[in-house]
Amino acid sequence: MIQLYNTLTRKKETFVPLEEGKVKMYVCGPTVYNYIHIGNARSTVAFDTIRRYLTYRGFEVNYVSNFTDVDDKIINAAAQLGKTAPEVADTFIEAFYEDTQALDVQKPTHSPRVMENIPEIISFIEALIDNGFAYESEGDVYYRTRKFKQYGKLSRVSLDELELGASNRLGDEGTKKEDPLDFALWKTAKEGEISWDSPWGYGRPGWHIECSVMATKYLGDTIDIHAGGQDLTFPHHENEIAQTEAKTCQTFANYWIHNGFVTMNDEKMSKSIGNVVLVKELREQHDPKALRFFMSTAHYRRPINYSQEAIEEAKTNLNRIETAYFNAGHRIDQAEETLANDNDRLEQLTHFKEQFIAQMDDDFQSQNGITVVYDLIRFLNRYMEESTVSKQVLEAGITLIDELMNVFGIQMSVDEELLDSDIEALIEERQQARKERNFQRADAIRDQLKEQNIILEDTPQGIRWKRGSGND
Repeated sequence: MIQLYNTLTRKKETFVPLEEGKVKMYVCGPTVYNYIHIGNARSTVAFDTIRRYLTYRGFEVNYVSNFTDVDDKIINAAAQLGKTAPEVADTFIEAFYEDTQALDVQKPTHSPRVMENIPEIISFIEALIDNGFAYESEGDVYYRTRKFKQYGKLSRVSLDELELGASNRLGDEGTKKEDPLDFALWKTAKEGEISWDSPWGYGRPGWHIECSVMATKYLGDTIDIHAGGQDLTFPHHENEIAQTEAKTCQTFANYWIHNGFVTMNDEKMSKSIGNVVLVKELREQHDPKALRFFMSTAHYRRPINYSQEAIEEAKTNLNRIETAYFNAGHRIDQAEETLANDNDRLEQLTHFKEQFIAQMDDDFQSQNGITVVYDLIRFLNRYMEESTVSKQVLEAGITLIDELMNVFGIQMSVDEELLDSDIEALIEERQQARKERNFQRADAIRDQLKEQNIILEDTPQGIRWKRGSGND
């Protein structure tokens, strides 16, 4: 059974979906006014990995992640770029997909946009006014925070502390509110801003109401999992609960899960601070597979510290897996169909799969899951050192690597051109095989390199290699 840490209860709980075999999952998506940085990508990758694992465990996942395409930041970006807000949103939604597809993030089942859901947002707000949880004031609409008696149950915030803070930062908006703690559901349009007609005049929705509407529209009044970055716990997710449960009189989400930050020099990565590294730029410097591996093999709730060294370490570890996978694929040609000890080997592979599931069932412990993959790779490497190997075992090992790495969003392929590090690893393995007089393995590596048009040269300084031109 899958156990996950529920922010709402502050403990691990057994995951029991509303409908057997199905998962309704909502993830707060980006505000599309700029290119995403690796901190934004971490959230996307973390929950894509969880989605992949739930699918691997047999669940049908209805995965909804929105785009906030109308917001102060988008309006400001439009003014600076000389574009309309929709044009800015379209530009950066396209850029978001380019970045996330490079990281092999699966597209959501639904990707709703705020601008496409304005009528539903207005209807939702009207329902809150009708039941007394919201009120109109000079064209704005506010939510009566104190009326929702369970306010603070997710973030554990104190209303008294909030009141003190709110009182100290009241601006012009404060004169419109019944209470400093009330938050906006609908905002009156300023001159020149994008706006929509409503019963309260021209304006646009507040941020929090948008996700409440899109989540319930596509997934129903109660959903299984609501996810997002830990910085969204308050006020965004707290306000979502207050709005949604006030309207539906039902539990909004049974499980709330939040991912940790990406830090740089132990400081949270943020556009407002300016210590960001854009995924667009990183993709030009590094293999996107290594970036995906760096993020998806860390436990989703823990912070991860971005550095060049961390990316290089991810590359090295990924290369270890790819090299073993590549070697196993090429060793099949020289393998026997079956051998007498195959059942023992196949049982070991089954054990690796069971270990992986046990680790990932425990709140998606990716860092432990990938350790099981490393153990699997060591097992295969030792097996391939034997003079005679079984095609049945190699194929089962390759299939298992495919399965487990797909959970992390890494697609394996034996047809890709060897990377420099792969070639050097194979040459080192060949030299070791020759020292151990395992000439069958040494010859297999030589043939494998030859197939890839890699030319080896013996020199006084050791073996050097180069890629052939195609005519060599």
